[in-house]
Amino acid sequence: MNALPLPFALALALAAAPGAHAQEHAARQAHDHAAGQRDDDNQRRPAPDTETDPHAGHERSQPDPHAGHGRSRPDSHADHGRPQPDPHAGHRQPHGDPHAGHDEPQTDPHAGHGQPQADPHAGHDQPQADPHAGHRQPRTDPQPDDSQPRSVTPVPPLTDADRAAAFPELHMHMEHPDGPFSRVLFNRFEWQDADEGSAQAWEMSAWLGGDLNRVWLRSEGEREGGSTHSADIELLYGRSIGPWWDVVAGVRQEFQPGPARTWAAVGVQGLAPYRFEVQATALFGAAGRTAAAVEVEYEMLLTNRLILQPLLEIEFHGRDDRARGIGSGLSSIEGGLRLRYEISRRFAPYLGVTRERAIGRTADLRRGAGADIDETRLVAGVRWWF
Repeated sequence: MNALPLPFALALALAAAPGAHAQEHAARQAHDHAAGQRDDDNQRRPAPDTETDPHAGHERSQPDPHAGHGRSRPDSHADHGRPQPDPHAGHRQPHGDPHAGHDEPQTDPHAGHGQPQADPHAGHDQPQADPHAGHRQPRTDPQPDDSQPRSVTPVPPLTDADRAAAFPELHMHMEHPDGPFSRVLFNRFEWQDADEGSAQAWEMSAWLGGDLNRVWLRSEGEREGGSTHSADIELLYGRSIGPWWDVVAGVRQEFQPGPARTWAAVGVQGLAPYRFEVQATALFGAAGRTAAAVEVEYEMLLTNRLILQPLLEIEFHGRDDRARGIGSGLSSIEGGLRLRYEISRRFAPYLGVTRERAIGRTADLRRGAGADIDETRLVAGVRWWF
């Protein structure tokens, strides 16, 4: 075939050029139309639920600057080159692109944050996975509740072993100090205001010996109008029968009133319960005469030095003794009340009152003799011992 002339070839080229350019322009318009259609679809798509998908807002409202550059579909990694910081860049996902499914909420790459195998920080609300999760959890160890009464360990019951440990058996006898020792006590040494004038009275006791064995000397009497109205003295041997009691036995001699009488005396003396001082003596005389005397005292400490001392003394006789004006049975009762102040333990002055009354046959014999059967006296004296 012969070659076309040059002018004719140029005319054919110019006629074909507009058609190729039109095809290229039509393809470009079709591509732009498809990209615009996708943008419209994205705008009409409902907004993602931010409560369920934490990456719902990652999608940009502006169109992709690379859309329509000849790409057949949008590039999901188009934003990776932008300088915006990624808040989830440090989650260290073991595989896959953390932003691969931003347009697809069904495939959230962070859906497995609650699994401790994938993310070491996924279990912030689970104390088993995060060692620091307990900072927001209440303490689980028990704390004392001040509003509730605390439990008290019960006291164990007392056993025989506990008693034996508290009171061990003593393997040695009580040791008594060497003696002898002695004491003289004037329990009453007083002046009395009698009906016929002033009178003087005394009551004393003395002992010599140790803790177990003692010799006792006891005396009581009264003087009135310059003469001895009554007087007696006892010499006794005493033996301790307990921590608070002694048994005594000996002889008693009565000088007044009337003819003298001699008696064999046996009795007890000591401290009764509630600190009552008791002295009881039985007497046996000649011709079948018998008598008994009981004396009880009590000391009430009003203060350490001010002491009130009540006294009661009772006498019995087995038969009448008209020479002395004494009848059988209960013969007399004497009561007294004395208040003393101990200047020292060895010396104490006192004031008081006493009353004596004859009873029964003794009262009848005294009436016959013209004597008083009931008499009250004021007393003042001192109590001293050495």
